Amino acid sequence: MRRVADIIREHQDDIVRLWTAKATRAASARGLDEPELKNIMPTYLASLSSGEQLGSPTATRRKHVESHVAARLRQGFHVAEVVEEFALLGRCISMMWATAPREERPDVAEVEQLFSELHGASAAVIELFSEHLQDDEQTEKRYLRLIQKVASEALEVEAASLRERLTEVLELVMEALGAQGALLLLNETEQRKLIMVASAGVAKEALARYVPALEAMPLAAQVSESVDDPGLSPEDAEATTLEVNEDLRRSDVQALLGLRLATHHALIGVMCVGISTARDFTARERRRLESLGEQLTVHLDNAKLYSDLRAKVAALQSERELRERFVSVLAHDLRGPLSAARVGAQLILRRPEMLDERRELARRIDQNIARTDRMVTDLLDANRIRAGQRIALQLSPCDLDGIAREVIEELSTAHGERFLLEATEQVRGNWNADELRRALWNLATNAVKYGASDAPVTLTVSRTEQGARASVHNVGRMIPRAEQEQLFKPFSRTRSAQAGLAKGWGLGLTLVWGCAQAHGGKVIVESEDAAGTTFSLELPPDSAPYQPRA
Repeated sequence: MRRVADIIREHQDDIVRLWTAKATRAASARGLDEPELKNIMPTYLASLSSGEQLGSPTATRRKHVESHVAARLRQGFHVAEVVEEFALLGRCISMMWATAPREERPDVAEVEQLFSELHGASAAVIELFSEHLQDDEQTEKRYLRLIQKVASEALEVEAASLRERLTEVLELVMEALGAQGALLLLNETEQRKLIMVASAGVAKEALARYVPALEAMPLAAQVSESVDDPGLSPEDAEATTLEVNEDLRRSDVQALLGLRLATHHALIGVMCVGISTARDFTARERRRLESLGEQLTVHLDNAKLYSDLRAKVAALQSERELRERFVSVLAHDLRGPLSAARVGAQLILRRPEMLDERRELARRIDQNIARTDRMVTDLLDANRIRAGQRIALQLSPCDLDGIAREVIEELSTAHGERFLLEATEQVRGNWNADELRRALWNLATNAVKYGASDAPVTLTVSRTEQGARASVHNVGRMIPRAEQEQLFKPFSRTRSAQAGLAKGWGLGLTLVWGCAQAHGGKVIVESEDAAGTTFSLELPPDSAPYQPRA
């Protein structure tokens, strides 16, 4: 005769495989993948072969049954289906000796003990289902009403009010578990960190201080895995006992339970509850927290999706306003030079015999058409930059100091002798002269527009360890640091620029940034009230390596 435990140990994989194939036929099992379906059953089966006496369920096997039932409750199984799973396990085990010779089979007494054990597991299943239905129904109804309220208000109220509503949720969770403290952390996706959004109970300050310590806790490891593995489902979330530090103990939290809040596609956050008794949380408490956490997760995810949707709508609205402004500016600013060119052309056509006397008029027509061409080119290039494309460059050896000198000469005809050039040596490199000329022209023009009218504008050209630098400095009101990050976006102007008399499209600095990027360089802005504002264009000595390959 062979012992049942030995047969189970020898054929464990075969039993699990056979049980899984048959268990998938249950109605509630549809849609579950294999790990979700197996759940704790392989562990429970292994415990039957541990050598402990069969027939009277041990604490370990009882715990396995409780864990299995908790998962099945979350998955929506009926009690009869879970009872049938344990009966099915008994049939699969007995099939391992069904065709074996008599001497290879266990004796009748051991078989009776096995089925007595499984009958006890089935009775525990019925008991646990009854407890769940009786004890949790009213609490969960009240909880559902509250979080539905939170969900609807989350679509309307500001973040400060939402925090108050989430605190109410935590207070109900504490009531449901008889806890003394609770904490809710939400996942900040971009920063990949947990941010505390609400806390409740006598130990809320201690729990808030405890947040940084989560890095070293088992729950944090579980959270980290969920961030990296979007395939994990909410059913994978199990309540995890956390370590309690001295600060929490002084605040009357002696045991702490944490739960990961996750959807099928993302980590939402973490909820923790603390009790004032130094003991393990019961399976019922864990089950209740998991059930409440699953419902909270759904509503938090809906609120987040709605918030993301509102942000996208706002972005689309901003995009529409930007396009309207683009068309308005284009129509207004192009009308001037085109009208001047048209009038001049008409005058020439009326008196062609006086063409020699109209050379100055022809020159103005050429200037206005060239101005129009520059404006259209600027708009097209700004649009490419905004779309994430680089300005195409044709590179050749050029003098940065010479380009700066040409810019000063051109601007001096319109603005007078306001410009100073500081260049102690010739600075050469493999760049695009036209783009650099446009970038310095834009920087110098901005310096005239927004700088002090009685102070000079200084262009400085110098060599650096990394290549070359061209800077434009003016004295005037500083640019706030908060606005500096927006300067290089298309159609973006500082508040002081918008409030001032100087007009502009807000494209100049976008083109400067695009020029720097296309050359493999960068733009730096430094602005202080006392020192003034300096824009520096930093370039590598050779921009060829930074050009896209054909």
